[in-house]
Amino acid sequence: MTNVAIHAEGPQPSLQAHAHGTPAAGAAHVKGQQHPIKLYLVVWGWLFVLSTCSFLVDYFGLQGNLRWSLILLFMVLKAGLIVAVFMHMAWERLALAYAILLPPALVLVFVTIMVLESDYTHLLRLIFFAPTA
Repeated sequence: MTNVAIHAEGPQPSLQAHAHGTPAAGAAHVKGQQHPIKLYLVVWGWLFVLSTCSFLVDYFGLQGNLRWSLILLFMVLKAGLIVAVFMHMAWERLALAYAILLPPALVLVFVTIMVLESDYTHLLRLIFFAPTA
């Protein structure tokens, strides 16, 4: 016997739902989760605002650590919005979110530690091994 979908007029229970052991709810089969278009428009708006702010950092000529901090902040916020909404991570299980988001966060922590250590080592080399005049 094969699984054949029969289309007949009138309300009938879903044959496929009974074949897989799940009870039919009597309603139409839902194909995927639909999010309101307003959510996507709001996210596109925020991405536009964050990109504009990132552009304004260069436009106003900010320099040094402030410039790079702002650029990285806007970049991380945009990436977070994209991952949360367009990759549907906001609706995933917490364990899956941790499995995907925790390793890059730990990499950032270790990179920060390395940067701080490199500055410390560079400072010590300047203090103790600088040529004396």
